[in-house]
This record gives sequence, structure tokens and C-alpha cells, in this order.
Amino acid sequence: MKELLKNVVYAGVGAAFLTRDKIEEVRSELVNKGKLTKDEGKEFVDDLIKKSEAAKDQLELWLNRQVEERIKQLNLATADEVADLRRKIEELQVAINKQVGE
Repeated sequence: MKELLKNVVYAGVGAAFLTRDKIEEVRSELVNKGKLTKDEGKEFVDDLIKKSEAAKDQLELWLNRQVEERIKQLNLATADEVADLRRKIEELQVAINKQVGE
């Protein structure tokens, strides 16, 4: 029963985006209604926070990969590539200035 209850709460409240305050609120409601003991409530909160943080990390990794793929598809220059081009332009300007001065 306890596992079923946890799974329902995880699915129902979107564990990936819960704040600690919201998790504590859910825990308090479950303890007050007698669905969980205080110890089970603490375990529930700890478990849900871990799952929430893991889900956020996974989402962030996925988003980063998606952004990188889209940038590659658009064939945009990276900051490093732009910096390299600036350095080369400066080198060429120095070389041109030396030739003009001779």
C-alpha cells in the first residue's frame, strides 16, 4: 500500500519539479490523514527529494543535448570559433600594418 501511495503521489504531482516546501506539504497531509507515520513521512520526503533532484539533472542534461544538436543543425559559430576568427583578424591587421609601414 505504501509503495502504491508513493507511486500515485510521484505521478500526480510531477516529482521532477517539486520544491522542498511542496514536498513537506504533501508529507504533512499524508501524516495528518494517517496514511504515513512520521518516520515513513521523513523517508518519503527524502526519497522524493532525491528523485526530484535526479529528474532535474536528467532534464538539464537532455536540454543541453537538444540545444547543442539544434546549434549544430543551424551551423552557428561557437564562441570559441568567433574568438579564433578575431585573433586571426588581429594577426592579419598587424601583418598589413607592417607591410604598409615598410
